[in-house]
Amino acid sequence: MPLYEHVFIARQDLSNTQAEGLVEHFSTVLADNGGKVVENEYWGVKTMAYKINKNRKGHYAFLKSDAPAAAVQEMERLMRLHEDVMRVLTIKVDKHAEGVSVQMQKRDDRDGDRGDRGGFGGERRERPSFGDRPDRGGDRGDRPSFGAPRR
Repeated sequence: MPLYEHVFIARQDLSNTQAEGLVEHFSTVLADNGGKVVENEYWGVKTMAYKINKNRKGHYAFLKSDAPAAAVQEMERLMRLHEDVMRVLTIKVDKHAEGVSVQMQKRDDRDGDRGDRGGFGGERRERPSFGDRPDRGGDRGDRPSFGAPRR
């Protein structure tokens, strides 16, 4: 069966147990239609980049599933009809990544993979000086003033 990853955002005024109950509800929808949830993660309440239905925050949840396309379509249909679910994203993947998702990793663990980012990590650089350039306000003794005739 094909492998899918789903992320959905629920309303911010739900409790944590209600949001995790939505994960269980949609997992049973997949199971009833011949699929199974391999792994699920509740990411918690996060601030969104823009308002959705007058909400600035939302409960994020992540599901990894192994299900036929009909089961995924039924789950998405029910998610879109559910009044507590604001957004749904489903992606078909070749294989599931091992371990926890990037959202669940500690910040220190994620920063180790970034490598050198190019000089902004505490390294001080000298600001360029424009005093020695005549076109940038340096010593104007060698240039005529506006009222003086040109030679």
